[in-house]
Amino acid sequence: MSKSLTTCCLALLASSLLPVAAYAAEGPQAAARTYAQNYKDMVLATCIANAYKADGSAAVDAGSSVSALRDWTYYDMENAPDAVKALVESYLARDYRNPLAESEVKGVRFDLLKCLDLYHSKELQAQVDKFVLDPGHSYRQDNPRP
Repeated sequence: MSKSLTTCCLALLASSLLPVAAYAAEGPQAAARTYAQNYKDMVLATCIANAYKADGSAAVDAGSSVSALRDWTYYDMENAPDAVKALVESYLARDYRNPLAESEVKGVRFDLLKCLDLYHSKELQAQVDKFVLDPGHSYRQDNPRP
């Protein structure tokens, strides 16, 4: 094969792989984040899914994100789910009523604010410390691409 034909074939091959590379760069980044971060993200998505279960599309999207994050998190799957459920329920049960906001928006519950407070809480960090196995590692580190 001539050098110019080889160069042309390599260029064609490389250009055909660009869309795959672009997709990989734009796809979910969770596999590269630590197990600890993915656990926290999974709990946040669980909280959002529960908070907005009456809004079908929001709940489905958040629930699907929970499922995806489970695949990229290495944690105690036997004991953590009950702890996550209890923690999410306790935060969503909090009373964040604000008379000033209530006068402008009737029935405002501040559920997203509750989920954000949970995300930044000492209680969630305690769960990470207790349930996440190898918290500093990531799925990508433990499962390198071929």
